[in-house]
Amino acid sequence: MEIAKTKAQLLCHAGVAQKRRSSTRPGIYTAALLLVLLLVSGMAAGDTEKYPKTIVFMTDFGVVDDSVAICRGVMYSIMPEVRIVDLTHQVTPFSILDGARFLYGATPYYPAGTVFVVVIDPTVGSTRKAIVAKSKRGQFFVLPDNGLLTLVEQRDGIEAVREITNPDWMIGSKLSSTFHGRDIFSPAGAHVARGDDWTKVGPEMPVASLVRLDLKAPKLDERGISAEVIATDGPFGNLVTNLSAEDFLKLGYQRGQDVAVKIGDKELKMKFVKTFSDVPLGQPLIYIDSRGRFAMAVNQNSFAAIYGVKPPVELFIPKAGQ
Repeated sequence: MEIAKTKAQLLCHAGVAQKRRSSTRPGIYTAALLLVLLLVSGMAAGDTEKYPKTIVFMTDFGVVDDSVAICRGVMYSIMPEVRIVDLTHQVTPFSILDGARFLYGATPYYPAGTVFVVVIDPTVGSTRKAIVAKSKRGQFFVLPDNGLLTLVEQRDGIEAVREITNPDWMIGSKLSSTFHGRDIFSPAGAHVARGDDWTKVGPEMPVASLVRLDLKAPKLDERGISAEVIATDGPFGNLVTNLSAEDFLKLGYQRGQDVAVKIGDKELKMKFVKTFSDVPLGQPLIYIDSRGRFAMAVNQNSFAAIYGVKPPVELFIPKAGQ
């Protein structure tokens, strides 16, 4: 309503100004009127579309060869104006769990309508399905049906899923059996981002049929909590766990306290602190990471390397005072 009112006022003022002054300096006031019309058009466009069409692209391809650039080229060929954001192409090779957790971490920061093209596909060319899924947040996911959506589905829900079978949404007369990132996922993602009717990609699948990762949930009992180290945090070697800060705090620990932790067959005692520099250089620590999870690190060194931890590893933390 406010935009419509402002548009009407601008046009009215411009019309009055044009009538009063057109007899003396018609060129100037005609230009002014055109400027107002352009402003009104810009306001209308901004009202209907706030964000550029965006594809968020993630793979385990690495960047030492041409694979990522080829996929981007396919997307640009279908939709030259699309914005492509590289989430990462350094996912641990074949690690569906890492891909799932990176999707889980990134999706809340992108608006509805964003298209996520994900290619971590260790069984490429097999009977696994290539799919497009729409979450209940209105985001789209173009990826293999191999568990990559597990964590996003648990948090956001999946509204609908379709299998990619329409050859018009693929590239090439003969599909490669090993490069579906180029031949299927990239073109399908670009078609979705362009606004093509995504239901034309192929037949609908029951949401219940999606492949899901078999993830163990942390278990709290009278002794403490059992959880799991699921990954390391990029190049730093910090340990990522499936234990939320909320569940950890149920054990009764406060910042500044020492916490006894068992990681696999290793037993350590570390201080629970706010950030890395709260302990001396080279000392281990417990902290809550930026995703709200219980985590372990060594100040300015690699916890995983120093203590020889290779995920997945079981984790046990006793209740405070035990």
